[in-house]
Amino acid sequence: MTSANVPDQGHLDLPVMPPVSPMLAKPAKAIPLGMHYEGKWDGFRAIIFRDGDEVVIGSRNEKPLTRYFPEVVALARAGLPDKCVVDGEIVIARDGRLDFDALLNRIHPADSRVRLLAEQTPAQFVSFDLLAIDDRNLMSEEFGLRRDLLVQRVSGRSPGIHVTPATRDADTAALWFEQFEGAGLDGIIAKSLSGAYEPNKRAMIKIKHARTADCVVAGFRWHKSGGVVGSLLLGLYDDRGQLQQVGVSASFTMAKRQELVDFLAPYLIGEGEHEGHPWLADVVEQDGTRVPGGLSRWNAGKDLSWQPLRPELVVEVSYDHMQGNRFRHTAGFRNWRPDRDPASCTYEQLEIPVKFSLSDVFGEEPASK
Repeated sequence: MTSANVPDQGHLDLPVMPPVSPMLAKPAKAIPLGMHYEGKWDGFRAIIFRDGDEVVIGSRNEKPLTRYFPEVVALARAGLPDKCVVDGEIVIARDGRLDFDALLNRIHPADSRVRLLAEQTPAQFVSFDLLAIDDRNLMSEEFGLRRDLLVQRVSGRSPGIHVTPATRDADTAALWFEQFEGAGLDGIIAKSLSGAYEPNKRAMIKIKHARTADCVVAGFRWHKSGGVVGSLLLGLYDDRGQLQQVGVSASFTMAKRQELVDFLAPYLIGEGEHEGHPWLADVVEQDGTRVPGGLSRWNAGKDLSWQPLRPELVVEVSYDHMQGNRFRHTAGFRNWRPDRDPASCTYEQLEIPVKFSLSDVFGEEPASK
C-alpha cells in the first residue's frame, strides 16, 4: 500500500486504476423529469477493481475497504467479469431490510473479528455503474451505454452481486420513493443518460425524504475548536418510557454555537444530579438503551465526550431517514419548542414507512428501457 489513502494496486492491469473518487450527487426537493432513476442505497459506497483473481475495493474517500469485506472479494471473483471496474454499494440485509449498523461493525482492526462477521452477516454488492470492461475505459462514454453494458455483463451472474433496478418513468420513480424506504433505502437517484462519469463531482441528483420530529435535548458536545457548542444530543422516549439517544443536530454558524453556550447554561447538570439523568450511570447498564459516548470506529482519536443537560428542552429537527431506532444522518435544527412537554417526545410521532422487503426491490433487475 503506497499510503494510508491509496489502495494497493497489487498486480492489477486495468484501463482504470485505483484510486478513483466516485461520482457524487447534489440534493433536490423533487424528482426531476426526463432522467434515469434508481433507488438510493444506504450502504458503503465502493468501487471494485477486478483483474482475474486480483480484487481491490476502494471507498468514497479512496481508503481501501478490501480487508473488511472478504466475502465481497469472493463475490467479485465469482460474479463480476474477469476484467472490470464497477461502481456500487456494499450493503448488509437483515430481515429484508438494509442494516447500516452491521456495516459499521466491519470496520474493526482484528482480522479474526472481520472474518467472523463476514460469516454471520455477509454483505452483498449492488452495482450501478460500469467504469471499465475488458481493456475498455468507459468513463467518457454516455451513462446510457455504461448502464446497458452493466446489465449485459453483470446482471444474473451470481447471487450476492446485483444490478440496481432502474426506470426512466418518473411515476415509477415516485412510487419507488415511497415503497423502497420500507426496505431501508433512503431516496431516489436521478442520472442523465448522456453524462460521462465525473469523479468527485456532484453530477447526479438525489431526492431524499424530508420530515420533522420534536426531540428532547439531553446533552451536547463541545466543538472541536473549543469553547462553543458542537452538537446537540437528541432523544426520544420509547414505549418503556426510556429516553433513547437518536442522533445529533450539528449544523450551526459559529455565532449560533457561541449563543448556544449561554442558552444551555441553565440546564447544565450540577453536582449530585447525575443519578437522575436518563443517560448516566444507573440507566447506561439497562439493556437496549442507546446513550452517547464511546469510541468512534472511524477515528480512534475523536473526542466523543459529552456534557449532560437536564432533559427539559424540546427542539424541532428535520430528518430524512431512520436506521433502526435512530436518525441515520445528522438532523437539521429548526426551532425550539417551549410549548412541548419533553415526555410527549416519543417514537409514536414518527412516520412509519410502508413495509417493503429487499426481495421485492430485487424482484427483477430490468434494463433501462
